[in-house]
Amino acid sequence: MARISASVYTSHVPAIGATIDMGKTAEPYWQPLFKGYEFSKQWMKDHTPDVIFLVYNDHATAFSLDMIPTFAIGTAAQYTPADEGWGPRPVPVVQGHPALAAHIAQSVIQQDFDLTIVNKMDVDHGLTVPLSLMCGQPPAWPCPVIPFAVNVVQYPVPSGQRCFNLGKAIAKAVKSFDEDLNVQIWGTGGMSHQLQGPRAGLINKDFDNAFLDQLIADPAAAAAIPHIDFVREAGSEGIELVMWLIARGAMSDVNEGKAAPKVAHRFYHVPASNTAVGHLILENS
Repeated sequence: MARISASVYTSHVPAIGATIDMGKTAEPYWQPLFKGYEFSKQWMKDHTPDVIFLVYNDHATAFSLDMIPTFAIGTAAQYTPADEGWGPRPVPVVQGHPALAAHIAQSVIQQDFDLTIVNKMDVDHGLTVPLSLMCGQPPAWPCPVIPFAVNVVQYPVPSGQRCFNLGKAIAKAVKSFDEDLNVQIWGTGGMSHQLQGPRAGLINKDFDNAFLDQLIADPAAAAAIPHIDFVREAGSEGIELVMWLIARGAMSDVNEGKAAPKVAHRFYHVPASNTAVGHLILENS
């Protein structure tokens, strides 16, 4: 059967992608950030999965404000990098895994979660920047990717608890897939940041690090954080952190009563284009 071996958490700041694409990662402003992912790139080479289930949010690229699914799973064979207004990123086309994606959709919907099934879409920086941070600039991504888009842009957005429970349903779905696959689940977005209004530029290091602590040691408490607390403490875009709870809810300590996951890597850096960057790798016991 398939299994989830690890979860990866990272911010997906668009300026990070531009910095990589323009070859400016060694500049003094950016160098400390990319240094924090050096371990991760090697870890990824040493722990390359068969499939990545990547939780992210679309930024009005695949889904306009005319149609906004709360949860959408990509079931296509491939996904083209999106043109977000300045041309597509020069990164590989993302190869999908239609069989596992369709199985997860079937299982999760039967567990009473309503998913939108997407057979064709482009993927924006929310998905491609995490891949670049973890995999560098390869001619092809190291494995297939299942995109899972969550609405954290247009209100109402799903609660942390709903996302955490969804992670549990995804773990059950993966485990019931009748093929020996090593699957990683990634939660992306965040950490604290606000891009508009009187609080534009807000960063809350204390909240971010407390959230990382809870995500590791007490994920149920992290899932119980009210939506308004994310907005108040982490800024309007800090609500993206609920997507990390999907990945955490899929880990074996939550679902199977196993030991807490091993913290393979933890990193936090400010600033990165007015955003706090958080990163975590957890390995199932």
